[in-house]
This record gives sequence, structure tokens and C-alpha cells, in this order.
Amino acid sequence: MGCAPNTDYSKSSAIPSHLFGDRNSNLVVINSGSANVRIGLAHQDAPFNIPHCIARRTTGANQSPRRNVQDQMLNSQVTTAQHVERENAYDNIASLLKIPFLDEEVVNNSHPRKMGRVDVLSQQNNKKEVVFPWTDVYEKSPSSETSVAPESSSHEHATIESPSAQESNGGDKPNSSAPKYKEYICGEEAMRISPTEPYCLRRPIRRGHLNISQHYPMQQVLEDIQAIWDWILIDILHIPHNERNMYSALIVVPETCDNREIKEILSIVLRDLRFSSAVVHQEGLAAVFGNGLPTACIVNIGAQVTSVICVEDGVALPHTQITLRFGGEDVSRCLLWTQRHHQTWPPIRTDSLAKPIDLLMLNRLKESYCQIYEGEVEAFGVVHSYEDGLPPGSHKTRLTALNVAPMGLFYPALLVPDVYPPPPRTWFKDYEDMLEDTWHIDFPRRPDVSDGLYSGINSNPLQMWDNYPYMSIQPKKEDNIIGLADAISKSILSTGRIDLQRKLFCSMQLIGGVALTTGLISAVEERVLHAIPSNEAIDTVEVLQSRTNPLFVAWRGGAILGVIDYGREAWIHREDWIRNGIHIAGGRKYKDSYYLQAQPMCYINS
Repeated sequence: MGCAPNTDYSKSSAIPSHLFGDRNSNLVVINSGSANVRIGLAHQDAPFNIPHCIARRTTGANQSPRRNVQDQMLNSQVTTAQHVERENAYDNIASLLKIPFLDEEVVNNSHPRKMGRVDVLSQQNNKKEVVFPWTDVYEKSPSSETSVAPESSSHEHATIESPSAQESNGGDKPNSSAPKYKEYICGEEAMRISPTEPYCLRRPIRRGHLNISQHYPMQQVLEDIQAIWDWILIDILHIPHNERNMYSALIVVPETCDNREIKEILSIVLRDLRFSSAVVHQEGLAAVFGNGLPTACIVNIGAQVTSVICVEDGVALPHTQITLRFGGEDVSRCLLWTQRHHQTWPPIRTDSLAKPIDLLMLNRLKESYCQIYEGEVEAFGVVHSYEDGLPPGSHKTRLTALNVAPMGLFYPALLVPDVYPPPPRTWFKDYEDMLEDTWHIDFPRRPDVSDGLYSGINSNPLQMWDNYPYMSIQPKKEDNIIGLADAISKSILSTGRIDLQRKLFCSMQLIGGVALTTGLISAVEERVLHAIPSNEAIDTVEVLQSRTNPLFVAWRGGAILGVIDYGREAWIHREDWIRNGIHIAGGRKYKDSYYLQAQPMCYINS
């Protein structure tokens, strides 16, 4: 399955370290994923990887039922048809991996199916067996705010007294010594809040889109993104508001983002977070810069979305983009389903939808134990229970069929990703269509826009982007049925040129957290080779080893783009965006959409 080394890949893409210090000491790179946001200063070796969620204190705690998770729009029950499809997918995988079928009893099983509770974790496996503590939801007093780690540091937020404190004070003057609730909590701490506490968790981005629904209005979504990013900038990067005008932001967005979503994110960064300037780049494009390979098939397997796009000589090919609505979190939930079906899961209440702390545990188990190999893959591990108001419990158990769940990437019916549906796109109707009266109008030329970005009605310099997804009014097509190997093959073959196809099949890059799964590279190579139609003149495929942590490749590429000042004409300044980017009378309608559509892809003309 190997092929000759790609000569482009052998070229060094290293940027001299002094350039990072000189040019990018004031550049913040933000890679806004769905479940996690990767953010850091461009000169850092790696970004902070922070769960993209926020828990806000609820005032109607006595109302029934109280929502612990804001964006849960579907019941977690799986239909009968999905059960059948999932079981069939399991048996297909079992046949490939040479393990027993789902309902097949293993004869002479040497491992008893008993689970014993243990109070002390094994020292040799303590890295795998991390216990997530419940979050302290009260503000720390000034005397206790010493020697605190960044992720547990006090939040510079308004606080609210606890009800018990007010009651004990007779409802008169607030008792300054009583504990006060944090108004909101961000990141992993938000996922570790006990369900008994008066907080509601929100995830502003879901499956690659703003998580807007009737339960989660757009204004709330935007406010939550601003609050999360502002907390990171202040508490983790230590960039206060009064110094923000000295910093610029480079935003790396996934290919799933629509025009409107990009514009709202830019408004948050420039207007609300007060950066002096900002620029947007595609995740796929940033990834090729991150690994120093200008031509590649980028396979981004994130927590909630998997996307495939081909890049040729530093230019993303929009017609090759395929989005699959599943990712690492679906693999984690599938791991739980597999253990329960085999009756190896302890008799505890584990609910990754209602209790985010359970999802943290499942993600850790997946990262520690799941791998893709033939034969039975089993291990003894410690599972933790998080019951309301109780300390975490530890249960030693045998984990079985650990190679099945990650194979769901190739057999998505096993994952049942519809537990979290994509956000409805009806929210577009709340505003006028951004492109209706802007794309086909001959705009007067703005003095700050270069020749390459000017879009007159007769010149039509943007013809090369006729099919570019950012320009589409309709929601983008997402393939929910095909698996990863079929998506890669379909994407590369859609280029239509045999020379490019051969190069891309030998230049596949796996990025995202799931790319770290042991055995995945070999599985991708083998299954992609089998997915190529027999009439195609392709007989070799290769996944290239990532030069950096696959989780941070796109972020790193964004930092490199900032260092070399790529596409300087595309940078948007705060004053210009606020003054000209939004037409106030039109209800936040953006009057120069052509400028922003050209802006993420300006590197073509540079």
C-alpha cells in the first residue's frame, strides 16, 4: 500500500523560531471546533485545548423539569430500525476483525463477567484511570485565591449569593462572608458540575454549526461564544480588555461553517472581544501548512464531525469536500453501548447526554483503550460512577471488544449519530438573505480592497469560487450514510485528474483527536484501497505520518500562516468592520458580502 515519498513532503516547512517571537507575539490563533476550541498565542508550541461549553446559573431551579443541558433537542432513545442497523454493523465488523458476533457466546471464557468496586486506583494505570472531581461552583474568597492552576482559577465574573446564604440572613443585607455562586463556568469545569447544582450546560457549536434551535436562540449562542473566548483570553492567556487592541486574531474555521456563521464569529472577535484586526482561514488549508505538504487529502476526524477535503498546491478544492456527521464522541458512546451489550459495564447510571462528566470519562476510556486490530482486544480498566451529590465511585471491570467502536468510522450505522441532530437551518429566515442583493450588484470600489479582491459585476474575478461552499445560500450537503473510507475515495476521485488522484491517494493526512487511535492508519489505508472502484487505475494508497500532534495541526498551520503574513490584504480591521461591515439599518445585515467571501480564500491571488 506504500508509494514513493512525496517530494513536497520532504521539504522543510520549519519557520525560524525568531520569526514567531518577532511577528506573532501579539497574534492569537483560534481554531473553533465543535466540542473543543484550540486557542493560543502563535509563538506557543501548542494551544490550549478547552471544551467549548459554558454552564450558566439557572434562576428557576424550582421549576420542573429543570434542564441540565440546554442543547439536548432529541430523546436519546434509539429506534428499533437503528437497533437492527447497529447490530448488523457490529456483525459485519466482527467478521472483518475475526471476533465473535454480537449475540455469540464465547466458549470457555476465562474472564468472569463480574465487576468489583475498588477504592484505591492502580498506581501503574493512574494515567488511564483519572477521576474527574465535581466542580466547586462557589466563588473563592480573596484569601483562598493563591497558587491556583489556570484551569481552576477564579473567574472574573459577577457572582450571585447562594439561596441558603440569603435565607440564613433573613433576606436583609447580603452576608459578605457567605459563599456566592459563580454566574457562569466555562470549559471542562462546566462539564464537571453536579446535576444537583443550579446550572445549565450549553454548547454553542454542535456538529460544525452554531447550535441554534427553539431552545437555544441565536443571541444566546453568540453571547456564550463571546463569554467562553473572553474567559480564555483573560484567565488563561492573561490578555485583559484594555490590552486587546494590541492583539490580532487569526481564526481557523471548519469547512462546515456558512457565510453567516463566519460573519457572526468575526463580529464577536472584532466588536465584542475588541481585537484590533482579524483574518479567517479554512481548517483544511491550515492543516497543509501545519504539516508542510501543499498537496494532500485532509481527513479531519473531530469530536462531532468528520470532514474530507483535497488541497492542491495550497488551494482547497471545494467540490471535493465531504462532511460526515459523526466523530470521536460518537465512538465513545458506542464504546458504552458495546460494553452494556456484553454485560461488562458496572450496574451504574452512566448517561453521556444528561451528565457531561460521564462523557469526559467515556472519552478518556476510548483514548486509553480503543484500538483497531484483528482478534479480540480486551483490557481491565476502572470505570467511574458519578451519582448526584456523591463522591465519584471506582469500579474495576473487564472492557471487551475494544476494537469495534472505532471501526464505526467505516460503518457509521454502528454509531447512531442522530442522537444529536444538526441544528435546523430555519434561523436563516430570521434575516434577509445576505447574498440576495449583494452578490449580483456592482459595488463601488473600496480604497482598502486590492485588485485581487475587488468584485465588479463585469470583471467576475471570483469565478474560480463558483462552487465554493462559503458562497452557497442552501445548507451544505452532508453525507450521513457513507463511511470514512468511501468518503475519502469519493473525495479524491471527484478531482477528475488521474495524476492528481494518484498524488492525493499517496498524500492522505489524518488530523483531529481520533487520528491518534492506534491502528487507524493501517485500517484507513486498507479500507480506502478496497473502496476504490476496480475500473480506476489506482493501486497504491498511503497515509502520511503527521509532523505534529494531529489534534493541533490546523491550529499550528494557522500560526504559520500568520508568521509568513500570508494574504495580508485579507486582514480586517476592527473599525472598518464595525463601520462598513454591518449595515445597521438592515438588522445586522452585511452589505459587502463579496469582500468576506473572497477574504477566506484570498491566498489564491497572493
